[in-house]
Amino acid sequence: MTAPGIPPASTPAPAPAAAPAPGPLATAARYARLTWHLSAVSVHRLTEYRMDFLLGAGGLVLRVVCQVAVVGMVFRQTPRIAGWDYHEVLFLLGFSLLPRGLDRMFTDQLWVMARKLVQNGDFFRYLIRPVHPLFSLLSERFLYPDGFGELLTGAALTWYAADRLDLRLGAVQWLLLPLLVLCGTLVLASIKTLFASLAFWTTNSFPALYAANQLGDFSGYPLDLYHPSLRWLLTWLLPYAFTAYVPATYLLFGRTGMLPWLFVVTAGAVTLALVVWHRGVDRYEMTGS
Repeated sequence: MTAPGIPPASTPAPAPAAAPAPGPLATAARYARLTWHLSAVSVHRLTEYRMDFLLGAGGLVLRVVCQVAVVGMVFRQTPRIAGWDYHEVLFLLGFSLLPRGLDRMFTDQLWVMARKLVQNGDFFRYLIRPVHPLFSLLSERFLYPDGFGELLTGAALTWYAADRLDLRLGAVQWLLLPLLVLCGTLVLASIKTLFASLAFWTTNSFPALYAANQLGDFSGYPLDLYHPSLRWLLTWLLPYAFTAYVPATYLLFGRTGMLPWLFVVTAGAVTLALVVWHRGVDRYEMTGS
């Protein structure tokens, strides 16, 4: 009972219930919308600086032309190398450019991170945005113009070689084709993320990332040409073989022995890259002044 003249104490209002965490489908849809929007922004930026786009895309096209010329000169001396003829090697080279082009279009900002973002302390800005830090980092360089050159050149080279080989894919192969390219892209992106993440420990992982990326150039040629130790390295340690060689041999010759491993290796590479990334983010500290 309250004393006369003293108002009764008011009952405290209940605390508002916390908003439920979005489910995986809602999160995936949100990031898909963000990717679409930020890609549109990148396209607008590219149309504003058309010469940058043409130089970037044209530079990669010129590099591929040189690769094709070298392959042509080699096959002028012999009709087959390690069981591969000229147009089969062209198909492999062209197919290798498809995942590389997609990877370059969406993950090229990792080069910047490996070189300087951790070293100069600028990485912190990705930690204060309301999205995943890795997505925030990559979104600054979506649709990088060099990737367009690789993707379009790879598609043209693959189509040309398939036409010259009179290649006829079955229904299952057509259905798997986009998945094979996607898996190759994820493997490339995972290797790049893994080596870029080393910057959290070393502050600058550009040399390691560059060396690993240079090894990826071997994926555009038949692994049968290489020493067994190099084949093992490119298959199981840095699994570039699964970005082009394994899918191409399946499409060209119907070899399915390594195909199931493609999906296992892709899942393992993505998981390892994300684990290393998160551990690196957890130990990240800003540089002092």
